[in-house]
Amino acid sequence: MNEIHAHLTTCAAEAARVTRGVTRDRLAGPSGCPDWTVRELANHLVLYTAHGLEHRALRTELPEETVRRDFTADADWPEQYAARLDRALAAWRKPEAWEGEVDIGGSGVPATEIAAMLLAELALHGWDLARSTGQEFTVPAATGARLLDVVERYAEMYRQYEGFAEPLAAAEDADAFTRALALSGRKA
Repeated sequence: MNEIHAHLTTCAAEAARVTRGVTRDRLAGPSGCPDWTVRELANHLVLYTAHGLEHRALRTELPEETVRRDFTADADWPEQYAARLDRALAAWRKPEAWEGEVDIGGSGVPATEIAAMLLAELALHGWDLARSTGQEFTVPAATGARLLDVVERYAEMYRQYEGFAEPLAAAEDADAFTRALALSGRKA
């Protein structure tokens, strides 16, 4: 199995922990992501890092009702998110999930690269949610290094789609995770 799975598992556990720390009164407040409330950020995180992660492994489309759903409307949404993350990680444990390409808007992208991009989505938006709700999001050095590699490779593409802001400077002695945050336009 690809080593990305271990990093996905680490970030999924951290994202699930963060969502459990989001109180209902915080959902309507602003997030660190421009034009998004904490609720909108949380829904984006759940949709793309749990449902999207699973559907990409299975090579199936996200149902429209899932795309439009307010996951945070359910009182137990953090537990539902954690369970969906477990399903997604189980789907990526199958060897066939790593084979071939995943169709993205009519273009085939190698499955390993899709998983790497989803790692960035999970870590960066998990960090955004943590930061927006007064929490920390931490990863081991090896996961930070892998994330930095992914962000370096895809930063310009994400900027084209307004997923990343302009890069920020990071201290010379900053760890890899902090450098990945800065490169994605996030101030640690």
